[in-house]
Amino acid sequence: MDKLFVVSPSPHNKSDISTDKLMFGVIVALLPAFLVSIAFFGLGALTITATAVASCVVFEYLIQRFILKGKRTICDFSAVLSGLLLAFNVPSILPLWMVVVGSFVTIAIAKMSYGGIGRNVFNPALVGRVFLLICFPVEMTLWPKPTLWNFSPVDAETGATVLGFIKEGVKKGMSASDVVANLPSYGQMFMGQMGGCIGEVSAFALIAGGLYMLARKIITWHIPVCYIGTVAIFTTIMWKVNPDLYVNPMIHLLSGGLMLGAFFMATDYVTSPMTAKGKILFGVSCGLLTCVIRFFGAYPEGVSFAILIMNACVPLIDRWFTPRAFGTGR
Repeated sequence: MDKLFVVSPSPHNKSDISTDKLMFGVIVALLPAFLVSIAFFGLGALTITATAVASCVVFEYLIQRFILKGKRTICDFSAVLSGLLLAFNVPSILPLWMVVVGSFVTIAIAKMSYGGIGRNVFNPALVGRVFLLICFPVEMTLWPKPTLWNFSPVDAETGATVLGFIKEGVKKGMSASDVVANLPSYGQMFMGQMGGCIGEVSAFALIAGGLYMLARKIITWHIPVCYIGTVAIFTTIMWKVNPDLYVNPMIHLLSGGLMLGAFFMATDYVTSPMTAKGKILFGVSCGLLTCVIRFFGAYPEGVSFAILIMNACVPLIDRWFTPRAFGTGR
């Protein structure tokens, strides 16, 4: 009796890992940062996060139900994760209707217009964040001062972020030492007691979440290590060259959206390279662009723009580092 051999495309190794399990793993890794945001920003962080998540899920369902009319994917947690990351990239006092607008851009324009999960070119949450920053620059740059366990509904006192204060101090002719003297301590910045977006303030919580994902093999080390390492090296060089103009690298590592971007945004499966060498190039390039924008750009933070720029380069990077076919020459 002749045997029938079925030839199927790769990959042939099967695993119980699924999209919903991966997305849920990232959500679990974000929980420490979420708890810290509630501790420092109170009900505002909780309300904005709930609004972003709910609106992202609703928009994805409506688009799939009435426009694409395809398989429903709201149960794979990708929309929940997009909403969570969008909320983590906005201030805790942003008006809720703006959060809904950002959710629409995140889901409808940055994700579903390309065909849904796995097809988008740019990180959806970052597209939503940059859209809000361009359209509502005043509201997107009002940073409430963190107050531990303050759940008062009154309007919070606002102030500048660490990077924003540095940028303004340099413009006013302040020396780097004078700027540092007016900043929160390293311990406060590490734990999250400083102004900023909801989910970016605590390096401790974000590193803990990143280590969890590395341990669970949800992400690999290439992008976060190369991203953070490049920023550390570049800022150290600038600090050594002119310590009166540039602050020390520890401040750049602990402030802004570096940890959130390196562990949770730049490592997005769809918008990052597939090969190890490509991921290394991607991480180093993101780090360089972040530093260039921080030092020489008009905006004090460069993580979002750096990642989006490199998202556009991912097809070229994947083509450049295409693995050699088994059994063929180099």
